Amino acid sequence: MATDELSSKLNRRLKIEEGGEEPVAVDEDHQNGSGEQEKHEKPNTANADSELGAKLQRRGEMNDGVGDHHQPSMKVFNPYTEFKEFSRKQIKDMEKMFKQYDSEKDNFIDLMELKLMMEKLGAPQTHLGLKNMIKEVDEDLDGKLSFREFLLIFRKSAAGELAEDSGLHVLARLSEIDVSTEGVKGAKTFFEAKVQAINESNRFEAEIRQEQEDKKKEQEDKKQRQAAFKNLQSAFK
Repeated sequence: MATDELSSKLNRRLKIEEGGEEPVAVDEDHQNGSGEQEKHEKPNTANADSELGAKLQRRGEMNDGVGDHHQPSMKVFNPYTEFKEFSRKQIKDMEKMFKQYDSEKDNFIDLMELKLMMEKLGAPQTHLGLKNMIKEVDEDLDGKLSFREFLLIFRKSAAGELAEDSGLHVLARLSEIDVSTEGVKGAKTFFEAKVQAINESNRFEAEIRQEQEDKKKEQEDKKQRQAAFKNLQSAFK
């Protein structure tokens, strides 16, 4: 609308200059009002254009994979299936240690939490040493350790992939978690691997049964303690 009006004025100005049209007196108040209207319309048009341009740019970045609009990953990490070389007890011990030093409870161990861990283990590290420890297993390059990356430390330790003088080797050695047992990857032949795979599966099932029995025993002990307490209460009534 503002563009059409401006175009009309320009056409009139050209006709007046060429002598094709007489100049028309314009009421000052009307002219001022029209000017004010133009002042309001121009910023509104500019804002609309800039907003539309920004939206189109964002849409283009998303289409090119540059923008921040990404579908969340649906992959679920299962330590028992991915780290089959470790028993359930070993993984639970590692998880307990991980949660112990995850002071912010955000499911990550950052540089300061790793610093505290190494100090508690009696092997304090320099700032650069701590950064190198994280870097060695930091697969997603976020500068901190997830539980999966924490488990990678013990996998590398069990496979002998850590240097003797590295901070991660010291962490694995001082953690008091025994990871010396070999899994399926230690088998030399296909048949040995099959046997070990069966043994791993049987061991996994046995550990689950043992956990269930332990929980059942704890519940029975709790019931017995509650019954004994009630008997003791009734004796004093």
